[in-house]
Amino acid sequence: MAITGSGSLCASLFLSLVSAAFLLKVQSQNLVTDNVSVVEGDVATISCRVKNNDDSVIQLLNPNRQTIYFKDLRPLKDSRFQLVNFSDNELRVSLSNVSLSDEGRYVCQLYTDPPQEAYADITVLVPPDNPIMKSREDIVSEGNETEITCIATGSKPASTIRWMKGDKELQGKSEVQHTYDRMFTVISRLMLTVTREDDGIPVVCIVDHPAVKDLQAQKFLEVQYKPEVKIVVEFPEGLTREGENLELTCQAKGKPQPQQINWVKVDDDVPSHAVITGTDLLIENLNKSYNGTYRCVASNSVGESYDDYILYVYDVLTTTSIPTTTTTTTTTTILEPAQDSASSTEPAAHDSRAGEGTSPSVDHAVIGGVVAVVVFAMLCLLIVLGRYFARHKGTYFTHEAKGADDAADADTAIINAEGGHNNSDEKKEYYI
Repeated sequence: MAITGSGSLCASLFLSLVSAAFLLKVQSQNLVTDNVSVVEGDVATISCRVKNNDDSVIQLLNPNRQTIYFKDLRPLKDSRFQLVNFSDNELRVSLSNVSLSDEGRYVCQLYTDPPQEAYADITVLVPPDNPIMKSREDIVSEGNETEITCIATGSKPASTIRWMKGDKELQGKSEVQHTYDRMFTVISRLMLTVTREDDGIPVVCIVDHPAVKDLQAQKFLEVQYKPEVKIVVEFPEGLTREGENLELTCQAKGKPQPQQINWVKVDDDVPSHAVITGTDLLIENLNKSYNGTYRCVASNSVGESYDDYILYVYDVLTTTSIPTTTTTTTTTTILEPAQDSASSTEPAAHDSRAGEGTSPSVDHAVIGGVVAVVVFAMLCLLIVLGRYFARHKGTYFTHEAKGADDAADADTAIINAEGGHNNSDEKKEYYI
């Protein structure tokens, strides 16, 4: 009985040692592989690697667990699989012309007891087709909103679309549609309000996808805008004076180019002898009756714009008889600049009173104003002095001559006066 017990103990100990040795052997043979991402049509490579192999057999199975390679033999009749390397520590196989049907989990298997397995997932990437850009309008008027669409079809996984206008990135709205066979179509829409500065600026649709780089499409914006108008003084260079000529040119550009340009005088008629030739306005022999605001109006299919020129005619430059003293006489009427009621962005009107390159002149209105101030100050001074003397002026009465009205002569008047002296007789003096 004791022998039997001892034998069972020895057998159990032996089995434990064998199991430990086997586990140690299995653990020392580590089987590893890697996942693979490959673009459709390219080559995928699967590598089954063993560390510390003891001549155990390595084989590769497809997702349906069919043997592709057993050691260096290929039982599967698919010539796209080719042996790249076979050794005690590695079985490396390539798969050319990969398609979506090849996607799945491949098995590296090591013949041990029990067998070891490692898994390599092949992911097939399908790049999108070239993006297609569409716009709601080919030509957009400034200030209006337009919609531009970019479509990236037939990709796996779904693409990401970004927008650029010039060097500025814009935000669009994307929609992902799932199509056949795990494929995706992405549609992105960009809403854009255009200005005249956007004319000729490229809008770029950039498609980001792991299977492709630098995939993009672009469209140049075509923006129509109303004319920009500017009046240029061709003659004279300085102040506009009586008897001289005035020549103005109206410069206008827009998209489309303005075909109609008109000269008008605000709140009045253009002088009858003024000559208008296309964009030019010529007024000869100026006089003060021509003062006013002259406006150039240009229009196209988008709208109209204008620029103003304020004419102020000065008197003829004259020289006085005082040596080395030169004076310039001017009119005293001051015209207010015209206000642009159409748009706050219109340029300020030109003013002939702001002539450059002319010698300074003395305005008689200024001289008259100074004289008026001086006269007014003198009048105020006289009034103050008059009130002062009026306050200090009075009538003084004495009692010496009281009763003189009833006296026959001067002596009697003195005697009858109140306060007269009783001894007046004694004080009489006679002069011979």
